[in-house]
Amino acid sequence: MTDETPERTDGGSNVGSDVVPADDHHDDHHDFPGTGSIKRWFITTNHKDVGILYIVTSLFFLVLGGVLAWLMRIQMWAPRPPGQEFIAPLAYNQAVSAHGLLMVFWFLSPFAFGFANYIVPLQLGAKDLAFPRLNALSYWLYLFSGILFGISFFQGGTFSGGWTMYAPLNVPTFTPDVGASTAVLALVLFVASVTVSSVNFLTTMHRMRAEGMTLRNLPLFSWTILLTVWMMLFAFAALLAALMVLSADRLLGTTYFTLESPAGALLWTHLFWFFGHPEVYIVFFPALGVMAEVFQTFTGRRIVGRKWFIIAMVLVAIQSFVVWMHHMFLTSINLQVKTLFMVTTIGISLPFDLMVFALIYTMLKGKIRFTTPFLFVFGALLLFIIGGITGVFLGAVVLDYEFRGTYWVVAHFHYVMVGGVTALVGGLYYWFPKMTGRMYDEFLGKVHFVAYFIGFNLLYFPLFIAWETPRRVFDYAPGLAPWHQIATIGGFILGLSFLIMFYNLFKSSFTGEPAPGNPWEYATTAEWAVSSPPPLENFEGTPTYRDGHLSFIRSRDKEPSGGAPAASDGGTTTDGGMATSAKTAITTIYEDIESTEVEGPSHASIWPFVLSLGGFLVLLGISPMQNAAFPAGMEGAAYATTAVAGFVITLGSLVAMGLEPFHGPVFDEGEAWPFSGIDNKKVGMWIFLASDVVLFGGFLGAYIFTRFAFGWTAWDPIPSDPIPGLINTYILLTSSFTVVLALVAAEKRHRLGVVTSLSATFVLGIGFLLNKALEWQHLFHEGLWLSTNIRASTFFLTTGLHAAHVIAGLLIALFLTARAWRGAYLDDNRTVEYFGLYWHFVDIVWLFLFPLFYIL
Repeated sequence: MTDETPERTDGGSNVGSDVVPADDHHDDHHDFPGTGSIKRWFITTNHKDVGILYIVTSLFFLVLGGVLAWLMRIQMWAPRPPGQEFIAPLAYNQAVSAHGLLMVFWFLSPFAFGFANYIVPLQLGAKDLAFPRLNALSYWLYLFSGILFGISFFQGGTFSGGWTMYAPLNVPTFTPDVGASTAVLALVLFVASVTVSSVNFLTTMHRMRAEGMTLRNLPLFSWTILLTVWMMLFAFAALLAALMVLSADRLLGTTYFTLESPAGALLWTHLFWFFGHPEVYIVFFPALGVMAEVFQTFTGRRIVGRKWFIIAMVLVAIQSFVVWMHHMFLTSINLQVKTLFMVTTIGISLPFDLMVFALIYTMLKGKIRFTTPFLFVFGALLLFIIGGITGVFLGAVVLDYEFRGTYWVVAHFHYVMVGGVTALVGGLYYWFPKMTGRMYDEFLGKVHFVAYFIGFNLLYFPLFIAWETPRRVFDYAPGLAPWHQIATIGGFILGLSFLIMFYNLFKSSFTGEPAPGNPWEYATTAEWAVSSPPPLENFEGTPTYRDGHLSFIRSRDKEPSGGAPAASDGGTTTDGGMATSAKTAITTIYEDIESTEVEGPSHASIWPFVLSLGGFLVLLGISPMQNAAFPAGMEGAAYATTAVAGFVITLGSLVAMGLEPFHGPVFDEGEAWPFSGIDNKKVGMWIFLASDVVLFGGFLGAYIFTRFAFGWTAWDPIPSDPIPGLINTYILLTSSFTVVLALVAAEKRHRLGVVTSLSATFVLGIGFLLNKALEWQHLFHEGLWLSTNIRASTFFLTTGLHAAHVIAGLLIALFLTARAWRGAYLDDNRTVEYFGLYWHFVDIVWLFLFPLFYIL
């Protein structure tokens, strides 16, 4: 601790006598709950508000998924003869499927990303995320996807083929209800939310770190979010490809996964599990970050082996994409390939061993304070150890033959996934004072932990003993009934324990003791250097670590204030480890800010909400389609009208967002490796295109897989005439040239040149689509269409996806042309450059599609 920053005695951050302490920077307009009207929550783009919305909404879906789990456990109380079930067999299948989908997609990841939204910008030293409106859009897409999934229950019943949606159970032959299609479309909308969020977070975390906040110094929670988002970007793109193909099978009549396609079941498992196994780490990594932060804070020392801890996480993130086939040991894949994936599965467990030992050794080296957050993360560590050990059995080919499809998998899966939830609940208690400005009731928090931990183990551990119970089946051998009855009792204890948490946190948010800026004393990351809750734009000044400690630059000069040396976890300390002061680990210095009234950036926009509403209506409207046709009668007309209205709203809101004079918080570039010197929008475009590469890769992988499955020699090219494809190749290459001409004209400030070049691009794109339409019409008259066979399905759907990208590009080109006519892009041509990146990507994709479909 430096001499200039005397120690505080109230648990807050250290400050000098001539500066303003963090605790005194409360802004009444940002206390929780918000003092504004309900309208505020519909128009907010501030990352802290969005984080709170994510947390509250995900907890709602937790309750919904928990109620479904209770119904399942009541059914499993005892074997029941046919006709005496608590819920009907089909309803049980729907409850199992919906429970899994809700928990994996609508609760686990969004709950973690509620914390990420709130905390990561603070830990980075940023005022907000890079694209605030996209952040709000990601939340509204998430919410409307959940609403769409809820509607599926009222359309004849939701999806009933299991949360993994194995083929051919995922096609209308076996799940014919409209609600099943709506559930699939809800997942499509959810993945759109994830994609938007991933682009936003990656741009922020690589481009908006405070000066001196290198990746090496990034706090461990932010490190886990960074790796999680990179995994999400690629894994969810693969899932989107699978869901779009499945949606085409259900709505348009393609035949990828139908009984007529014997390779369809194996194709789905490849596509799904290429997403599904990284998803385990996508869910668990944020929980691991919470564990690391809480362990450091409540043991009073830095994580032991921090560098190796980070390296281990990076290795797991990379390896997560090369182990997916261990979920497929019961398929017809040859033994050599299965053995290879058994080895990769064992390999990915080794970095986890390192992380577990690092956490254990940190406890042994530190002085533990058994607060509620620490109890939950310590419990999570114990549960994860059990889940990891039992997972080793499933990683061995021979043992997997025995355990696959049994309750051993159910128990192992929940010890890992719900073990992660345990840590996230600890994170909720840990950051609750920061988010609300109030302290929770510590006694009730510990009561919650005891009830939760007992209920958890009563629920899931007996399932290891009753492992012979068949998975997803509500009947079982009578001798296993006592274990299922214990599990059912544990399930109710576990669920009811959350009532304690809800009561505690809700009451405390209004009447709890006011929280200081740093109530935990030893917390070292930057979010604890500001008031609780933080100001609107997070910091009274610009955070910097340029001198090796956290300090803030005055608004009127470039010199930072003083402070203590920085810890390697992004905090501040004097010895490279945790701070030695008994009261605090953060030194924060606030310089006087000139009281000049300036117009701040806008934090409000209604258009993310409206755009999400439009997308919701489009997908709801098309949900009853079969073979690209709406059902006859008034019901079909109502759905069609809904889809058209949604499309109009979507298109109108996109234009409105483009014209809206929205200005996000200004950020002076600090640490931006490896994207130094590249602006945020360009980085965002590159990241989005990276996910699009995986999306097209999924479609092309499905094409190649089916060709191998049927034999290369038996596959006749569709279409057989390459001339239309060759013409379209020349058209797109020419259009890329005209986009370059538009950029050159903008650089020369030649308005007419920009308008002419963009117009030429638009005309060429229309020409591409017209030629494609004529080709499709010709094939249709020859008797080839989406539903003819798997060969036709792959051609029409893959080239159709590309055509959809062309249409999107044309809409953007039309918008840019109209703006360019009014003189836009002459002073700043970057928007034209970003459009060019997208358009060139679309052209490059066609250069791959042309030889695959027209020549080979």
